[in-house]
Amino acid sequence: MLHRHLNHQRLTLAAIDDMISRGRWQDWADLRRAALRDHSLLDKVERICRPYLSNPYAQRYHFWMHYVEEHRSAS
Repeated sequence: MLHRHLNHQRLTLAAIDDMISRGRWQDWADLRRAALRDHSLLDKVERICRPYLSNPYAQRYHFWMHYVEEHRSAS
């Protein structure tokens, strides 16, 4: 995914936030594959999602937070 405000393709906090908020199916699949390879990305995803959890309409962030919780318990 090309990030509109970043000039790199590393999975930084800003890049992950961009993928969650603006990403399409393929971007999410890429993020999922990266998280399966590197479980430390789950910490970053949680850090991005946590501030949005009080907003019931931030469903993308709720989805990814549930993903983190499920994959941490499976590890």
